[in-house]
Amino acid sequence: MKDVRVWFTKDNECKYISHLDLNRCMLRALHKSRIPIWHTEGFNVHPYATFPLPLSLGFKGERECMDIRLIEEYDFDDIRTNLNKSLPEGLRVFDVTIPEMKAKEITYAVFRIKITSDEIPGDKVYEIMDELLSKDNVLVEKKTKKKGVKEIDIKPYLNNFKLERNIGGAILNITLPAGSVTNINPLLIQKAAERYYGAELYFQVTKTDMLNKNLKSFK
Repeated sequence: MKDVRVWFTKDNECKYISHLDLNRCMLRALHKSRIPIWHTEGFNVHPYATFPLPLSLGFKGERECMDIRLIEEYDFDDIRTNLNKSLPEGLRVFDVTIPEMKAKEITYAVFRIKITSDEIPGDKVYEIMDELLSKDNVLVEKKTKKKGVKEIDIKPYLNNFKLERNIGGAILNITLPAGSVTNINPLLIQKAAERYYGAELYFQVTKTDMLNKNLKSFK
């Protein structure tokens, strides 16, 4: 058997596909393409497919991945071609590789966020974000599995970023903790802006990369 990592983009209307529906969609595509993948054993037998860092609902993804296991040799270009024939337009496989890192090594995610508002002009959107990111503390409520909703300070996680002016608003490129240990959703920044400034902002989020603890791209 051979472990294989399938790289794909998630765009357009497909950004509204939940992770569960994405999993079903990929499994159907694997079945239709007749790729010889390994199935789990036991009572509930199903095709083996895992996603190292699932994408949040409503987010676009430029470099998403799915891990599968082949039970026989199969050309990687054929995997890419055959899967794309069975996937909707918003999901596109662009590469197939041998995994070099384990999913647990993912420590950060890189996001590009287009920020706009229907209520305030673009210059004001930029000023709000610039001031928010310059604060000593950025308090926001966050849901947790153990303690429910609690207030946290996300300022310690807002260090690696670049804010740019854009027509109608701003573009924020930011690296945030992600993975099994600490996970900071970029929409917490949106919640903080609304809390401090009472401004209704629209965040269009695209995840562009995943990094390990040394800030190397996940492979």
